[in-house]
Amino acid sequence: MPMYQYDTHDQAMVDARVAEFSDQVARRLAGTLSEEQFRPLRLKNGLYLQLHAYMLRVAIPYGTLNSRQMHMLGDIADKYDRGYGHFTTRQNIQYNWIKLEDTPAILADLASVGMHAIQTSGNCIRNTTADHFAGAAADEVADPRPYAELLRQWSTFHPEFDYLPRKFKVAIIGSDTDRAAMRLHDIGIQVVKNDAGETGLKVYVGGGMGRTPMIAPVIREFLPPLQMISYLEACLRVYNRYGRRDNKYKARIKILVHEIGADEYRRQVEEEFAHILTLGLEPPPAELERIKGFFADPAFDTQSADTIDRSDPDFALWVDQNVHAHKAPGHAIVTVSLKPAGGIPGDASADQIRLLADLARDYSFDELRVTHAQNIVLPHVRKADLYAIWQKLDAAGLANANLDLIGDIIACPGLDYCSLANARSIPVAQKISERFADPARQAEIGELKLKISGCINACGHHHAGHIGILGVDRKGTENYQLLLGGSEGADTSLGTIVGPGFSEDGIVDAVEKATQVYLDRREDGERFLDTYRRLGVAPFKEAIYG
Repeated sequence: MPMYQYDTHDQAMVDARVAEFSDQVARRLAGTLSEEQFRPLRLKNGLYLQLHAYMLRVAIPYGTLNSRQMHMLGDIADKYDRGYGHFTTRQNIQYNWIKLEDTPAILADLASVGMHAIQTSGNCIRNTTADHFAGAAADEVADPRPYAELLRQWSTFHPEFDYLPRKFKVAIIGSDTDRAAMRLHDIGIQVVKNDAGETGLKVYVGGGMGRTPMIAPVIREFLPPLQMISYLEACLRVYNRYGRRDNKYKARIKILVHEIGADEYRRQVEEEFAHILTLGLEPPPAELERIKGFFADPAFDTQSADTIDRSDPDFALWVDQNVHAHKAPGHAIVTVSLKPAGGIPGDASADQIRLLADLARDYSFDELRVTHAQNIVLPHVRKADLYAIWQKLDAAGLANANLDLIGDIIACPGLDYCSLANARSIPVAQKISERFADPARQAEIGELKLKISGCINACGHHHAGHIGILGVDRKGTENYQLLLGGSEGADTSLGTIVGPGFSEDGIVDAVEKATQVYLDRREDGERFLDTYRRLGVAPFKEAIYG
């Protein structure tokens, strides 16, 4: 199976953490630990206290998991939550209705399938994310996941970076198409080839969203892969040394890189890097090769038919929108949309989660991916099996043919769950998806990435939406700002606020008016984003505010 398997060290660490946290929970329930004392301990285990209940965030390293793990996620949703899980923009899963006394049992269940909630919270290096088409995409230079796995091993329980100035997020991709919002991370890494045909890493540092969104500049054009750990160690050390600890709003690495400048940051990193190289921190070359062995291609059926019977029009529509080219002939990449019209983006029921596990086991070499757009990928599917898969998805309400269309909305949980939020995201997402529910209308509009955040923390990536929506508190009333022109792809850009905010219904109307300007003014082959970039904000503003 083409994914990393925990060794005895991994399993022992995870088991020890479960035992330790069980004791901490027992002491909290007995009252010998106060909430203040318990808070840093629970956050180390991905347990948040939200508006109505505890929320548990489970790590899915670089978004890759197998059918046993996926099955367990469905079972946990049934056993300990309200029958569903919420897949996040960090390729993780969250459970929103957890009882404190159940958390040790949940973590033990996760540990039994090689999963945990370690470093899904706190000012540490969080779950490393990756391109969800890794190892399958036709346009890939190299599979980025072996590097992501090396990063996971390096960053887990790293003593020096356990108390950083702020949380720290790394993303890694292996092609020129950026499917992971790589330049909007604290560190973004792209696997590249130089003119001599050698594989290396291009390193970006200082991106991020939140209240001061920034696009990461290039800090290193070409890094030998076997120096990755030393280089990232240097990047983190400079940040740990100078990052603000007096003001959490200015504590992210993007602020440091912005304030001292990319050139000065690069100079300090290179100085630190030269020193670290003398210490021999890198794992031996054999270790990277060992890890790569876990990500070898599965046994693709090279005799499988390379054609698809498109006689069923509903199936053909789904293939056009949700199925992508695979590197192996006769195979395809399937994205399952978790965005039904009127649904909650990223939510899946326990039964749907288990169905996806079964489909992965039967049709995709036992492998699934979680995407940063809150969908699920079956990465290695025979074209001959697509129709059978589609029928099973359709019966389970999972055959929405809306990938990258206006119905494929990214949204954070917002004020319905999150204690940080100023406004609700979910009802806005539901109303927009219902307004644009007609598949023909979505197809006519074409690629349009719409993203909603319930507060300035930007968990819904609103800055990076072709259309972004930000919920704010306007004197005790929920108010929604409209942003246009963001992109998280290879042409990363940040959206700009168009004008005064709207009510919940008003923002839905504003989105409709913006799409109408595009439909009226677009030129051949233009996406919404292209038309906006060509025309600028003025015609959109005029139509929206009149």
